[in-house]
Amino acid sequence: MHVRLATSADAQAIALIYNQGIEDRVGTFETRLRTSADIESWFDERHPIVVVEEKQAIIAYASTSPYRYHRPWYEGIAEFSVYVRRDWRGKGAGRLALSHLMRESEQAGFWKLLSRIFVENMASRRLMRSLGFREVGTYEKHGQLDGVWHDVVIVEYLFAHNLT
Repeated sequence: MHVRLATSADAQAIALIYNQGIEDRVGTFETRLRTSADIESWFDERHPIVVVEEKQAIIAYASTSPYRYHRPWYEGIAEFSVYVRRDWRGKGAGRLALSHLMRESEQAGFWKLLSRIFVENMASRRLMRSLGFREVGTYEKHGQLDGVWHDVVIVEYLFAHNLT
């Protein structure tokens, strides 16, 4: 497996993987499938996105996005997500993507990464703990997916070097 920074040319492959996550209903409240154009809008030259390739096919990605728009005091915080193609889940691609995203985010000057994970998504929670993220709380009944309320765990990682 090989990791690299994503480009807008990767939008179609990223959309395919994200859409699998939407369809599987295990990692997002989103229900509308995404197009390549939707993904291209993520590339803002500030928030890193990485892809994992195997034999020149993208099998996973990890992305960052703004935490709160129009709040300059939060500009050093990025939200993140990690998605793995169905046939590559459980094989280390997500870990590889997130560990590289963490490096890229620190180099970009972020002091914190954060995300929300469905409480029942134990595979993601284990991955976060293994990379040093801490669970800082739970939002109860944070949203409904297909008419069912879901709680989410908030995870964060602080880049100590960027806090000085």
